[in-house]
Amino acid sequence: MEFTHDARLSLQALAALVNSRRPDTITCLSELDDYCRRWQWSGSRTRDAAELAGVRALRDRLSTFWDRDEVGVVALVNALLREGGALPQLVRHDGFDWHIHATDAAAPLPVRMTVEFAMSMMDVVRADSLDRLRRCARPDCDQVLIDLSRNRSRLFCDATCGNRTNVAAYRARRRAAG
Repeated sequence: MEFTHDARLSLQALAALVNSRRPDTITCLSELDDYCRRWQWSGSRTRDAAELAGVRALRDRLSTFWDRDEVGVVALVNALLREGGALPQLVRHDGFDWHIHATDAAAPLPVRMTVEFAMSMMDVVRADSLDRLRRCARPDCDQVLIDLSRNRSRLFCDATCGNRTNVAAYRARRRAAG
């Protein structure tokens, strides 16, 4: 299944938020602003310490998507949707065509994020694509990734981890050969 633009963006934002834990890259409001700008979060913002704390608090709970089986993922999705008071609606804004928002634009940012991520994970479950949720294949990296490639072949969280792994393998082969 090919995911819609908004689902792809949400899944990538989900992985980025989980990966922001280590190293911690959302420690202040300006870093949260950067995250929201990069991942195109719309709706109201309070831009205060409570909003920052609420978003930071989501990360550990959302990271468990990568550690659960299908039944566990579904249970978490349903819990997040209930807690966020999800009420899906079609909306069009900021140059995006019709897509789904499941909370009011005035809802607190952490609530909107929770529901948005749960909605995108619902698409992953419905597409039988939980195998797209992976941890980086580099042994000393604990980052997560969403493999949105057509052939489901992505192994590394970014090019740096892929390059380091390939260089290490090359050097090991050279040592073994000579």
